[in-house]
Parts: sequence; C-alpha cells; structure tokens
Amino acid sequence: MVDHVQTLNQAQTLQHLPFPGLIDAIEQMFIEGCTVPLRHNHSVEGADGDNGGIMLLMPAWQSGKRLGIKTVSIFPGNQAKGLPGLHSVFILYDAATGKPLSILDGDVITSRRTAAASALAARWLSRPDAHRLLVVGAGRVASLLADAYRCVRPIDTVQVWDINAEAAARLVSQLEASGLRASVATDLESAVREADIVTCATLSNAPLIHGAWLQPGTHLDLIGSFTPTMIESDPECFRHATTFVDTPEALMKAGDLLEAIKAGTLKPEAVAANLEELCRGQHPGRRDAQEITVYKAVGTALEDIAAASLAFDSYMREAR
Repeated sequence: MVDHVQTLNQAQTLQHLPFPGLIDAIEQMFIEGCTVPLRHNHSVEGADGDNGGIMLLMPAWQSGKRLGIKTVSIFPGNQAKGLPGLHSVFILYDAATGKPLSILDGDVITSRRTAAASALAARWLSRPDAHRLLVVGAGRVASLLADAYRCVRPIDTVQVWDINAEAAARLVSQLEASGLRASVATDLESAVREADIVTCATLSNAPLIHGAWLQPGTHLDLIGSFTPTMIESDPECFRHATTFVDTPEALMKAGDLLEAIKAGTLKPEAVAANLEELCRGQHPGRRDAQEITVYKAVGTALEDIAAASLAFDSYMREAR
C-alpha cells in the first residue's frame, strides 16, 4: 500500500525501464487496450517581452487499474537562458480511487518508450535475420535505438548518420563502448542501401531518406517527425512498400504520410495495420523476405502509461 506519492528521479526512472521489460509492457498494453483522449495543447503567454511557451497534456487510463498524465512544457526561449527548452513530468494515479501514486521523469519515459515501441514494431516488420542497423540522427532518442533493437533482432553492425558529423561520432563512441561494431556513415545513400533496418529519429523538415535507395527486404522506421511540417522520408518511400502506423492519429499529423498521400504514392486505406492490430495478431506483419516495410510513429500516451506503471511497480518491488 502506497501511503505517500513516490518520486522517481531521472536515474531511478531510467533504472526501472530496461528495454526487454519495457518492450513487453508496451506490447501488453496494446493487447489490453487503454483510453487515450486527444492531446491537449495550451499556449502560455510570456511576460516582459518573453515569447512564452506551450503546455501539452497527455492523459491515458485503464479502468480500475492505472491513470496517468504526462505534462510537457516547451519554452523555446530557454536556450538564451541556458536552460533546456523542454521539460516533462509524468504523474501516475490509481484509476480505481484517483489516489496519486508516483511522479516520474517524463523525459526518460518519453525517450525510452519511443525507442521501445520502435523495436516492438520491428518484431513484426523487419526480417528475422536483420543485423545491419542504420540510425539516422544522434539525439536523445536516436542514442537509444541500437540497444532497443538488439532486444528483438541480432544487430551486430550499426552505422550512424547525422547532419552534425561530430554528434554522430560521439554516438558511435558510445555504441562501441557497449560492445557494438559501429561507424559513422559519411554517405547516407550508401548507408541506406546497405542496411537491413533504417531507423530515423530526427527533427527534419525535409526528406532525408529517398525511396530509390530502399532495397528489397528493408525495414524503414520513421519516428522523428510528429507534425505535418516535419518529414524524414520522400513520398517515393511509400510507393513500393507496405505501410504501418503506431496509431490512426499518425495519418492526421505525420508529415511523411501527408506528403505521400498528397503525391499519390500512398492511399490512407492502404495502411496495412497499426501497432495495436499487430500486437493482437490481427495482422501478420511482414509477409516475406523481399517486402519493403515502412513504420510511421507519432507516439501515444498508451506507451507512456505502460512505461510509468512498469517503472513504479519495479521500484516498489525493490523498495520492499
């Protein structure tokens, strides 16, 4: 019985979200289902000439089980003040009573659940023998993708490409320290052509991956863009591929999909399945070794509450 609200700091939240358990927890949450209202967006007015910011509220719950809400504050002007532009907190409640249970680090939850969900999709959509991974991006989420993918595929070779070559080199050093054979990709086209799995986690507003580069059997994972103006792939990536999404919401706000629909290389009704349907066995996923698969994710609060519940339960077991 929790008598007071447990606070898990960044290190504690991280400690209790190992990828094998997190991938399974997200899969189970998709199988069970959960209520996920649309995200709330609120503009926060600035003071004294400050531009202010945006507050995002992302609730989700399972009746009688857990209730949670992630708050995300985005204040672009923070850079000039030497502060991060984004802060995130997750509050976990008992859904039967409304009693607060825990406050967790929302940044850790977001980055790790994003990488875990990407690997979860790859269980169905990449070839079982896929071992060459290309990571496009070198930020917080990108830095986690190789570890997540190693839980579901025999990854032994990783290339990293980033618009900032120094950032790519730093990530390669981290991956080598973890025992992986890693290198900086200097030519993105060649790296895409050689990869079994291409995973993108950038904030790009222009196509980075071109459909002409995708070889038979490749799995393309697009998890960076989450607005209509953000895009990581050109429309040709979808012309000869089977397309999957994390939730139907992706079709409403993912620039990659919207541009492909506009160009006529993707019809909305041609999306094969979402992650819930894959987890529930309602679609088999990849059909053969030659198929090109594309997975587009924009994130969902279902994954947040799965991660928060896992971290809290693990923390409480350890504290007993």
